[in-house]
Amino acid sequence: MKPSVLLTGYRVMAYVTAVLLIVLCLAWAAELGWPSGTDLHSFGVTTTTVVGIAHGWLYMVYLVLALLITRLLRVPIGPMILVLLAGTIPFGAFFADHKVVQWFRVWSTAKYGPSTGRTQQTGSAQT
Repeated sequence: MKPSVLLTGYRVMAYVTAVLLIVLCLAWAAELGWPSGTDLHSFGVTTTTVVGIAHGWLYMVYLVLALLITRLLRVPIGPMILVLLAGTIPFGAFFADHKVVQWFRVWSTAKYGPSTGRTQQTGSAQT
């Protein structure tokens, strides 16, 4: 698998996991914050169940992709564990995604050179 495709897959799953976890927390608050039998409580129960299951399965995909990308980038074990756990903390995956993209840029520059992935714009036609 190409590194850029792996990074894209990781980023998509990081955002999906983060958004689902935020929705899950809001639904859980609706479930616990309103009396049993109200419409909002019922909505919270249903949403918590559906989003919780979806987040759980998609978090497994996130874990695999996060493990693959951090191994590719040779991230030390401590930061790797933090990236893996970021999908369990609301907003955590957004911060982990930012850091992984930084690591990827450094890795890509070291491996392929500074002009990889960028178009040089000089104002004149390139020859």
